[in-house]
Amino acid sequence: MPLIKFKPTTPGRRFGSAHDFSDLTTDRPYRPLTEIKKRTAGRNSYGHITTYHKGGGHKRRIRLVDFKRIKHGVEASVKTIEYDPNRTSRIALIEYQDGEKAYILAPDGLIVGQKVSSGASAEVKVGNHLPLRNIPEGTPIHNIELEPGRGGKMVRSAGALARIMSKENEFAHLKLPSGEVRMVKLDAYATIGQCSNIDHENISYGKAGRKRWLGIRPTTRGVATNPVDHPMGGGEGKSKGGNHPQSAWGQLSKGFKTRKRNKSSNRFIVKDRRK
Repeated sequence: MPLIKFKPTTPGRRFGSAHDFSDLTTDRPYRPLTEIKKRTAGRNSYGHITTYHKGGGHKRRIRLVDFKRIKHGVEASVKTIEYDPNRTSRIALIEYQDGEKAYILAPDGLIVGQKVSSGASAEVKVGNHLPLRNIPEGTPIHNIELEPGRGGKMVRSAGALARIMSKENEFAHLKLPSGEVRMVKLDAYATIGQCSNIDHENISYGKAGRKRWLGIRPTTRGVATNPVDHPMGGGEGKSKGGNHPQSAWGQLSKGFKTRKRNKSSNRFIVKDRRK
């Protein structure tokens, strides 16, 4: 999908770019599969800020995306390709033969009118949902289950894909977008194809206001604050206060490992993404 380059009428427009949305087939969601998204602005039930730099932004409705696709053996046809403000990839509205409708993540190349299905007997083609056991090695996949029956959890953002490196005993070795190689049970399901909206990573917002539309508020650098607010604050001129880079609560931010050493899922990681 091509990008729109703006004319440099203002400093913000000079380097800005946007989607042309030529891949969408409708501008309105299927209302029964949406619900209100309550905005918390980063506050908890006490009104205290627990997530910084959030607030404002455009109103949204949640699209109820089916990550499990448990209607096995029932063919469905693609009705629309839609924009979802809550995720980077596109979504597709499908209608099963019995009349039920559902939203799924739209892989790249999915078109209106195409037939998709799920289950062990489904054909290996873009948009179909199969167990890893039935997917050939090297096939691009997304929306991968970590545990069978729990629904897709991994590889769901725009342009993301994973590949099956090998199959051993009851596990498949998957190479994830981060470079990590991880073991996943062969009975876990995944969708064939690469996530849509591949050009998302090439978008340049151009101005701060476009981030505000997304509900992202400004971030103050630690070295620009007062000593009472941040370990790296204060000092005459530009100074780090003699401290290594760290968060406002003192956690080191360069090279400090935050993952638990004895985490139970460590045994499923064959190759670390940092190596």
